[in-house]
This record gives sequence, structure tokens and C-alpha cells, in this order.
Amino acid sequence: MGDHSAAAGPPPDERPPSRGSSPPSGGRTAPRLPSDAGFWRSPLRGPWFTALLGVVLLVGITVVFVTGLLSYAAYNPDLAPANDQTPERGLLGFYLFAWPTDPHWLYRLTQGLHVTVGVVLVPVLLAKLWSVVPKLFTLPPARSAAHALERVSLLLLVGGVLFEFVTGLLNVQLDYLFPGSFYPLHFYGAWVFASAFVVHVALRLPTAVRVLRAGAPDDLASGRGKRSAAGAREPDRETGLVAPEPAAPTLSRRGALGVVGGGSVLLLGVTVGQNVDGPLRRTALLAPHGGTDPGSGANAFQINKTAGAVGVTAQETGDGWRLTVEGADGRRRRLTRAQLLAMPQHTAALPIACVEGWSTSDQHWSGVRLRDLAQLAGFDPREGLPGVFVSSLQRSGAFRQAALRDNQVRDPRSLLALRVGGEDLSLDHGYPARVIVPAAPGVHNTKWVSQLSFGANR
Repeated sequence: MGDHSAAAGPPPDERPPSRGSSPPSGGRTAPRLPSDAGFWRSPLRGPWFTALLGVVLLVGITVVFVTGLLSYAAYNPDLAPANDQTPERGLLGFYLFAWPTDPHWLYRLTQGLHVTVGVVLVPVLLAKLWSVVPKLFTLPPARSAAHALERVSLLLLVGGVLFEFVTGLLNVQLDYLFPGSFYPLHFYGAWVFASAFVVHVALRLPTAVRVLRAGAPDDLASGRGKRSAAGAREPDRETGLVAPEPAAPTLSRRGALGVVGGGSVLLLGVTVGQNVDGPLRRTALLAPHGGTDPGSGANAFQINKTAGAVGVTAQETGDGWRLTVEGADGRRRRLTRAQLLAMPQHTAALPIACVEGWSTSDQHWSGVRLRDLAQLAGFDPREGLPGVFVSSLQRSGAFRQAALRDNQVRDPRSLLALRVGGEDLSLDHGYPARVIVPAAPGVHNTKWVSQLSFGANR
């Protein structure tokens, strides 16, 4: 099982001292430092093990990064400052296209992948960092300009990936232990990490491909821990990964990969249920459980932030509540909930999908179409409908206001929802009225709406 020390050379007591270590004195070996080659003794480390984990991370992190960019696009960051929490983004905030409303589950898919794949990669990431940790202590720090570039990119890579994964996991759990806002921290951290990741891949991918093509050590192919000729090539001291004085193995590389894969499967099992319908929802133990128990009935689905948590009271959403509808020409209407209910009502089956990765099944919302309210504000649909700036009664937290694009206003499924599943909205779900838009991030499905400003340039 694993790489037996006998296969790597003479017994430890017959080997010469490793480079950088102190000679024995009085029959005792001086303590070694992490920069000493002999300090790291695990027989599991090796180029093939590291290369395989690296390729898995290459694919997985690419998915996470691309879906992260799509999440950024879904926020429509160029519409209004309220939509973009990343000030002075400059060229980093490039924006390629207006976020569509079809398919209506698009954000549910992309953000679900972003969070789920990120969580599943955690054991792979930790194993990869463990497999290369001896190289972080290699002396001298730089042997050439190319090596110096690789070491700098490695520091940025390790620091960046740990920062992104830690802040992302804390955000999923709604635990904001870090200073500042999650959005700019995660945004700028992603670009630092991505830059280092591209440099690292360019420098190391050819080697990783060559190592993988050479074949796996025999302990992976047969589980017996013996080396073939191909496997014997692995203890190449130039890689800095193979221990020159390996300890006796307690686990084969096949077993190590099984532990890593098993950890990823376990995390998948306790995460993915937050994105799908049916019994798997009960297995989503790592899903955020913000807010209170939604209870029973049509309103019994995920609540991210309660009315009490953001300062909205039942008194200000009662009979005195009015919706203000503004047009670009200064036209203004104030409507009671009864007047909104008297307008033509429409129904749309749409999910809510949040940046934390959770989503609901399609809920049946009913209310007034946003495009009908735009007409009420004086806009002619034959001449094109504008976007809308939405304001909420919410007093605390980010996204108290949001802007929606013209294509979102035009979509017949975009509603100012008054009811869900045939029942009035609960206070925690946005009573007396909330916005619901297909494929939009949950924070743009604004709750406790107080004002709709169509055509406003905010």
C-alpha cells in the first residue's frame, strides 16, 4: 500500500543527511526546518498526485470564475450605483451584454453552479495546497527571473484562492466576519486571484500534462504499492515534491484520492439540495438558514432576510402604505394596495435565486405587470418602455434600491407581486408588494416596494 520507503532508496539510517540539515551530534539529529528537504516525509506527495489535483482545479475554478462573471452581469452593474457595490471598478468591471430574462431559471442555474462547485472543490483545494507546501519553503526564493515570477504568482495564487473561498463560504452562511462589504472584497479579490491563476497555469500546465501522460504510479493502478518503470520516474528531485526520506506509508495514493473525492461527494450531498426541488432539499445542511421558519401555506419557502432584520414594521406596511409610481415627465401616482388589486392581475411561475447559491422552486406569483405600471406612468409601449428604479421601505443592509432594464420591464412575467400561491404575501416575503422578475438575482426582486420610478436616470 502506497510508496514503501524501500522503493525510494536505502533505509533512512543509511542515507546521507539531506541538503540544508545539520549533521548528527551525539547520536541525535538536530531539528529540521521547513526549508530542509528532509523535513517533509509524506510518501504520498509526487508530481502525478499534484498534477491530477491541479487539472481538476483548473476545470472547476474555471467554472466558478465564469459563473462569477455571469453573476456580476446579472446585477446589471451599469444601470445605477445601487446595482453595483464595487466602486472605482474601472476596466475590471467590463460588461459585455444586458442580462436576459430567458430562460427564467438562468440565474438559478449559474449561481447554483458557482456556489455548489466552489463548495465541492474545497477538499481538492486543500489537498492540492498540502501536496505543494514544501515548495513554499524552498530556498533560495528565486533562482532566475522566471522562477521569481512563478514564486510571486504562487504567493498571490495561494493567498487569493484562500481569500476567495473563505469569503465565499462565509457569505453562503450569511456570516460576515470580515471587515467591509462582501461585494467589493470578493470582486477585487477575484481579479487578483484570476491574474495569478492565469500566470500559474501558463507556467505549470505543460509540465502537468507531461506528468499525467507518463502514467500513474503502480499504487494507483493496482493498489499494491509497487513501482513500474513509469512509476519509478516519479522521484525526480527537480520537482521538489517527492520526499527524499519518505516515512512508511499509511495510505496509498489511491486511498488519498478516495478521501479527497469522498469529501467532495459529501459536500455535494449537503449542498446541492438547496438548488433542486424534492427530497434533496432536506439534505442541504450547508444551505443558509437566515430568517425565521416560514411556517406553512403558500408563503412557506426560503426567507433570506426578515422584515424585522431590515427595519420594516407591520405598521408602515398597513393601511397607510402607498405605492408611488413616477414617470420621466414628472407624472406621479400614489396607489393603495386595494387599487393595485383592482387592476388587471397576472400570474407568473418564477423562482427566487440568491447570490448565496440557494433557490426556490417556481412559485406562482400574481400581481400587476411592470409594463402596465409603466403605461400608468405615461409611457407608450409602442414607443418602447424604459427601465425602472425600485425603492424599498427597507432601512438597513445593501440593495435597498435596485434598477431594472427595459427588457425586464417589458417581459410579461415581470410583476409587482401582491400574492403568492393564491395567498397574500407574508410580511417577511415583502407584503404589501414586491418585485418579481424572471432570471434576476434575488436582491433585485425587491421586497416592501414603496416607489417605482420609470425612466429615472439614477
